[in-house]
Amino acid sequence: MIEELAVVVKIENHQVWVESGQNSACGGCLQKTSCSTNAIGSVLKKKSVPVDSDIQLKTGDEVLVAIDENLLLRASLLLYLVPLIALFTGAAMADWLLADDVPHADLWIAGSAVASFLLSLWIINKAQSLLILNYYARPVVVRKV
Repeated sequence: MIEELAVVVKIENHQVWVESGQNSACGGCLQKTSCSTNAIGSVLKKKSVPVDSDIQLKTGDEVLVAIDENLLLRASLLLYLVPLIALFTGAAMADWLLADDVPHADLWIAGSAVASFLLSLWIINKAQSLLILNYYARPVVVRKV
């Protein structure tokens, strides 16, 4: 499980909205002005994220939020590897199917690669919305700190 400290900002039913706490390494670093991690963290810190919780919490509580790393890894592979394979497969199939004397064959190959890439993203999106693929990694509150 990947864990992160967060602060509860809003409560609705069995879901709490949390904001990530400040990273302790960034607090004392002298390179904060030129560090991309600090810049990204300052933007993301301001976003509230809905998290499932069975624990009684109130606004302002500090909690430990966790997400399953295996599910996150499988989702990453699905979202990065499958479209990449589709891109190269689409280009290879177009190259194989097109005759040598076709004008602008390179454009057809590139268009086929992009189309297969977009088609794979659309299929992954539809499969997730129909719950065929259950790769949505939902964070949960592990405990109150």
